[in-house]
Amino acid sequence: MATILITGANRGIGLALTEAFAGRGDHVIATVRKPEHLEGLAAVMASFPDRVEVHRLEVTEAASIAALADRLAGVPVDVLINNAGIFGPERQSSLDMDFDGWLEVLKVNTLAPLAVAQALLPNLRLGEHPKILTVSSGMGSMAFHKSDSVAYRSSKAAVNKAMQCLATDLKGEGIAVAVCHPGWVKTDMGGAHADISPEMSATGLTRIVDRMSLSHAPEFLSWDGAAIPW
Repeated sequence: MATILITGANRGIGLALTEAFAGRGDHVIATVRKPEHLEGLAAVMASFPDRVEVHRLEVTEAASIAALADRLAGVPVDVLINNAGIFGPERQSSLDMDFDGWLEVLKVNTLAPLAVAQALLPNLRLGEHPKILTVSSGMGSMAFHKSDSVAYRSSKAAVNKAMQCLATDLKGEGIAVAVCHPGWVKTDMGGAHADISPEMSATGLTRIVDRMSLSHAPEFLSWDGAAIPW
């Protein structure tokens, strides 16, 4: 049994990941912005009362991240999954940008995953074969030439690079790091016309977690295991 910490666990891919890992016997530390509004997470907790615990975490607040680290002091974490993310403002083209909205996207999608990873390094160092997986997007690949959703794309390209650097810095400590594209998923962000369900995406991402190792890190993988160009 592994201990998996998942950010943004109350809906969408995060919720599906929580259910997938708990369902196979792992212990999940599920973090949410508002524990008083658990949405679908309450049902998962009812199904696996001994395998899911919930903690408050606002990933853009340094005090909230520090408080989580304090609450989990001395607790081994085997896998950190940076899942929390936002799409961004309506105006985010290179010719018409909501710059305040862009900054918020960068805070959530780029800065927060690294901040959370840094804060939880003591826990990961106590884990068995520790791993950090950040949910990114194929839209952040520099190999794909398309101009739309600039705030979102740039935030994912930036977090990819940050995680690539983190992988290099943590390799000597035995901590594997990777980023993944979860697919076009039927969530609030992906919409009803997306390709796959959150459950299908989560199944693929659990397989990615299982195959992660220092010999492969850092990797940029699709939910189905295919490699994506950085």
